[in-house]
Amino acid sequence: MTDNIHTSPGSAVKMVTECGLRPSPQRIAVAEYVLSHLSHPTADEIFTGLKERYPTLSRTTVYNTLHALAAHGAVLEVNVEPGLTRFDGCTEPHAHFRCVDCSRIFDIRMSGMEFPHEFDISTMQVNLTGHCPECRQAHR
Repeated sequence: MTDNIHTSPGSAVKMVTECGLRPSPQRIAVAEYVLSHLSHPTADEIFTGLKERYPTLSRTTVYNTLHALAAHGAVLEVNVEPGLTRFDGCTEPHAHFRCVDCSRIFDIRMSGMEFPHEFDISTMQVNLTGHCPECRQAHR
């Protein structure tokens, strides 16, 4: 699972407005960053990545935008490392795999998961750790 579904032109503007936010250039840039970076960036990584292009961007705007997008289900908050929140633009059900060597995070499709109908599941996170194919090969 390596593609990001939401990267069509205008999707960031639509995402921001559907979450009830005014579509300022900074908020749109934050949404576009999450949608276009498969690395599951942190708020600080997003801020650093956008600061040069948007000198008036504040950390508060980044954090508030991300939390509003997450609250509306437009992005996922991913917690694959203790004390560190990352953001994912792919909201379809999937697991996350973090390599213990290179620290990269990968999306992994999950299929065939069925749950008893009496449960009303609102969120689910499956986080896996181990060695990615490249690091696994390097250890052989």
